[in-house]
Amino acid sequence: MNRKVNWTTQRRVIYELIQTAKDHPTANDVLERLRESGHQFAYGTVYNSLRYLVEMGLVRELKLGNAVSRFDGRIEDHLHIICDVCGTVAEAAVELPDTWLSEVASKTNFTVENAEIVLHGVCQNCRNQRTSE
Repeated sequence: MNRKVNWTTQRRVIYELIQTAKDHPTANDVLERLRESGHQFAYGTVYNSLRYLVEMGLVRELKLGNAVSRFDGRIEDHLHIICDVCGTVAEAAVELPDTWLSEVASKTNFTVENAEIVLHGVCQNCRNQRTSE
């Protein structure tokens, strides 16, 4: 990215929070975690900072169906899997085959610029709850 990032204190704190998150927080999750750590940012500040970080290519916004957007510090192409029961989002540590992206580009006559693939399933916690009921 060739654009210079305008790092405000709020943007830096929010960026660091997203980078260290073990999950994929929503804007509201970010706000709550900031408050828990002693920061008093307004929701608009958090939302605008997240939007800026996405526009600058520093954070990835995950739009998973009709659910609220989630944010990911990993900006390289990778897979996510979402639990259709509880909504948990996890990383799927599987590489996308280069041949697959080339084949998609060839068959659609598109240039693939990035891939956001979401798999659906049921997480282990929800499976365990189903079997214990």
